[in-house]
Amino acid sequence: MELAAIIVVIVVALGFDYTNGFHDAANAIATSVSTRALTPRAALLMAAVMNVVGALLGTSVASTVGSGIIEAPVGISGLVVVLSALIGAIVWNLVTWYFGMPSSSSHALIGGLVGAALASAGTVKWSGVLEKVVIPMVVSPVVGFVLAGLVMLALLWIFRRGRPTRLTRGFRHAQTVTAAAMALGHGLQDAQKTMGVIVLALVVGGYHQGFEVPLWVILVSAGALSLGTYAGGWRIMRTLGRRIIDLDPPRGFAAEATASAVLYTTAFAFAAPISTTQTITSSILGVGATKRLSAVRWGVAGNIVVAWVLTIPMAALVGAVAFWLLHALV
Repeated sequence: MELAAIIVVIVVALGFDYTNGFHDAANAIATSVSTRALTPRAALLMAAVMNVVGALLGTSVASTVGSGIIEAPVGISGLVVVLSALIGAIVWNLVTWYFGMPSSSSHALIGGLVGAALASAGTVKWSGVLEKVVIPMVVSPVVGFVLAGLVMLALLWIFRRGRPTRLTRGFRHAQTVTAAAMALGHGLQDAQKTMGVIVLALVVGGYHQGFEVPLWVILVSAGALSLGTYAGGWRIMRTLGRRIIDLDPPRGFAAEATASAVLYTTAFAFAAPISTTQTITSSILGVGATKRLSAVRWGVAGNIVVAWVLTIPMAALVGAVAFWLLHALV
């Protein structure tokens, strides 16, 4: 019974990973595609490959997700909690994808875990949620916005005497590198969240000791994320690449370089599961504001912020409802 439940949880976790991939594909490549630095299919293929590479670079974020957010009971009840959390995250991912809103798959998963744990009268590690989720959730977009603006201002000053046509061509080539770096950061951050959930399921099911991530978990998580990324997320890509601001190659380069730097720093230095969506979106807003404030479509940006704010509580609500329904069936 428990083995069958674990298999179901793993399959659903990989389903979440797949939705994470096509939901967040835009994070890595929207700017490069919108500036015509890369064709859509070439960008998606590159992002899929770099997702796999990024997933192999570490497991610290996976440990945070698996052991630092909730304490699930051992046995079937614990597996129901994990399954409910995944359902909450998947439902919110699909809702926001349908409306083309770049919400956070990471925070959807965190919200699902919290909601399912509360519904089961389980333990939520609020200190871990505050330190590893809430504070980075607030700080990382601010850092992305300010740092991207400063990087863009520096580029404008350094290349102030350059020929526009030549600079545009040069930054298009440079964006190939920054898009790859962004996709690497996406794999580093987002594949690890699925790894953490799978390890959590194995632990509560009694099939694993500790929270060290087995190699097979790393590989299947990376593969599912990569496949989802290659499937693409065109609705969200249009929002990030065109509806917030009309990006040019220098601004696309600055946004991607800044966002990838933030992703690497939070993963390696703080083991914090931050949102790749929030990071790249705030960076795009930052570079856009250097052009002129009116160049940014602040109404669209406001709708995105609303989606960010709603993600954790709404995913938590769906996770809680899923737990009550599943618990009644088990």
